[in-house]
Amino acid sequence: MQTHGNEAAVTHRRPRRTVIKGMVVGVALATVLGAAPAASAVAEPAAAAAPMNAATASKVGSQVGAPAVSAPAAGANSALTKTVEALTNRTGLTAGASVPRITGPIPVTKSSYPFGGAAHTKVPENLSAIGYVEEEYFISGLANVYTWPAPGPAVVRTADAPYTTRILVRRPAKVAKFSGNVVVEPLNPSNLFDLNLGWGLMHEQLIRNGDIWVGVTVKPVSMETLKTFNPERYGPLSMDNPLPLSDPANCTALPDGTKLPADTRRETENGLAWDIYSQVGELLRSSSAKNPIAYGGKKPKAGLKLYGFGYSQTGGYMYDYINGVAPLAEKQTGHSIYDAYIVAVAGGAFAGLYPINQCEPVPPVSDPRRQLSNVGVPVIHVMSQSDYLIGIASRRPDSDWPSDRYRQYEMAGAGHATPTELNYAAAPADIVKGGRDVPPESCNEGPRSRFPSSIFFDAILRNLDRWVRKDVPPPHGSPIVVENGQPVLDEFGNVQGGLRSPYLDVPTSTWYGSSTGASFCFIAGHEVPFSAERLRELYPTHRAYVDAVVKDTNALVKQGFITDYDGRMLIREALKAPVPPAS
Repeated sequence: MQTHGNEAAVTHRRPRRTVIKGMVVGVALATVLGAAPAASAVAEPAAAAAPMNAATASKVGSQVGAPAVSAPAAGANSALTKTVEALTNRTGLTAGASVPRITGPIPVTKSSYPFGGAAHTKVPENLSAIGYVEEEYFISGLANVYTWPAPGPAVVRTADAPYTTRILVRRPAKVAKFSGNVVVEPLNPSNLFDLNLGWGLMHEQLIRNGDIWVGVTVKPVSMETLKTFNPERYGPLSMDNPLPLSDPANCTALPDGTKLPADTRRETENGLAWDIYSQVGELLRSSSAKNPIAYGGKKPKAGLKLYGFGYSQTGGYMYDYINGVAPLAEKQTGHSIYDAYIVAVAGGAFAGLYPINQCEPVPPVSDPRRQLSNVGVPVIHVMSQSDYLIGIASRRPDSDWPSDRYRQYEMAGAGHATPTELNYAAAPADIVKGGRDVPPESCNEGPRSRFPSSIFFDAILRNLDRWVRKDVPPPHGSPIVVENGQPVLDEFGNVQGGLRSPYLDVPTSTWYGSSTGASFCFIAGHEVPFSAERLRELYPTHRAYVDAVVKDTNALVKQGFITDYDGRMLIREALKAPVPPAS
């Protein structure tokens, strides 16, 4: 399919400005910890025709997204952390799957606003115009650092490390519009700052259904960006390492001698993320009046369901959490904190697992901890054309067994690092203000792939919810066809099999999952449009082209692979496309 000119891959169907009321600059430590006034009561390719080479695969398997970062000032654990520790210990907070302390909403002014807030993204959104509000909160608690010596639940290595992080909440303004669904996303830190990927990919379904989205900052390197962006607003954030620099267990290198990744510091600990994720879920389930989705005690139109979502690096985090930490949380609370999971573009040798603590190596690709099975709640695992081949070891059969509900999808034509991740991330000026480089939007072959993988993610979220609430199984997909370790291509150079769309079934381009160039171009992908002559051969008239798109789209909508509203968008796009081009 084609669009006119250089239209963005994202179709943004709302006004461009959000106004949020109520406002004071800065947040004192006492406010963060709960003593606030009463009013304040969250990579790796195989191209269509050019799979990733072994060197790139090795790079991806070890760490997706670790550009060089500048070192913070050296020193022991901060005075702030000691203060947090003293105060949180007095509140009776515990590590594991406990309810953390929450403060907020954090005031918003013209000069102090959430990093990546909807009104301050590359493609700004006016949430109030569509009946949504955005609020940022700080949460504080105690988190364990785990070790994971063998398959099965992880084991506590260092208990009760204090932390303070932030959550960004986007919800319907009125409880009557709230579906009961909450998607909780650890914000992807691969570019060294938080990316709102789940919102960018699924916001149409989230908004149409009245779902809530909660993004959680889960990595210290992202906190460094936040603090540089606005030291006064984000100064209280902390994921300090509970081990002093003098402790041999606070490593300078991994056991095999490999240096710590460039985005990791000994002064902080990446491994606090797991209990943070459990505790955010418990907070959202709690009856606390400070629960950010409590709506004053009013109940949503359907029961509360929490859906975990991770993409790329945080998709890899889902393997750690689901297999290593979620069983401990369920044992502690008596329930699964999350009712289902979407694990996206991570698996096998491609971001398929991350260190449970920053000094522990990841298990080999053959280890069962890199598989998702018998999770107890539904799991939908999806890969893109950029990463399915490197992550092929994560393939497994679908299942409808009650304890092992599972679907495996591979998105034919779709790139991994598409414009969506930048369009719905912080505005370029704010990224620079945070001390980071703005990722390039183009690669050597041209712009990042405009293929809208959101058409698949919208349907995946809808189908997951139906599976959980109504026990309606999602459709079964087929894998991208591979023979002798290589993709099998059709006459147009596109992959065969996988999740289908008119972009491949009624093609006007060849779609590649890998490109060359800086940053994440190797998983960005691109398209090579067909020549005018070939388009005229394939589609003698515009009507012939549109009819073919309509037939294909209607079949995919009927099968459940695409939503009806995305289907209408695809047909509108075909109607506007200059196919065949004028002679």
